[in-house]
Amino acid sequence: MFVLTIDQRRSRRDVDRVEDLLADMHHLQLRRPFERTAGDEVQAVVDGTPAGARTVVDITLTLVRTGNWSVGIGVGSVERPLPTSTRAGRGPAFEAARDAVTRAKNAPARLAITAADSRTTGRALDAETALTLLAMLILDRTEQGHQACELMDAGHTQTAAADLLGISKQAMSQRLSVARWSIEANGRTLVEHLLTDTALASNDHKQYT
Repeated sequence: MFVLTIDQRRSRRDVDRVEDLLADMHHLQLRRPFERTAGDEVQAVVDGTPAGARTVVDITLTLVRTGNWSVGIGVGSVERPLPTSTRAGRGPAFEAARDAVTRAKNAPARLAITAADSRTTGRALDAETALTLLAMLILDRTEQGHQACELMDAGHTQTAAADLLGISKQAMSQRLSVARWSIEANGRTLVEHLLTDTALASNDHKQYT
């Protein structure tokens, strides 16, 4: 399993953003949905599968880009049966997520990954490094770069995206190149594989599939 523990940054000097986050994440298909666990913190449980890893990466990069959240990802087992309420969950993956979110608060991209099983620590650190590099790439983009990448991610061709932005196809290609859009796609795949490998190596899949 993957457990996400997410804490709002600068919460004492900012408005409470938790309710908006819960609304934004409500549509996601998770093993257990996001719930407020304490104050300005939320938590969710995601299947330790390739699809689950993809969801974790999507959530993490979306939240990191806003600059409002520290994201901790715990990988490992959970106590069964899993309670209906996310905040009632227990087990090594929850403990790992607690460690991860604590480290994330001082991490370069405000994210961290912790494996509950010490035998998979190396895999988790590899995943954390790759996800951090990917997050830094995205954070380094201009607003124009974000707009171009978002249109491509939505399934538009470069020609169609250029028309929507009112620029030439050549200018669109240049924006995507500067934004390193193709590198992001490959980076996401790499992180998803590393997260999935970490979950599988912990034997989590044998207990909970």
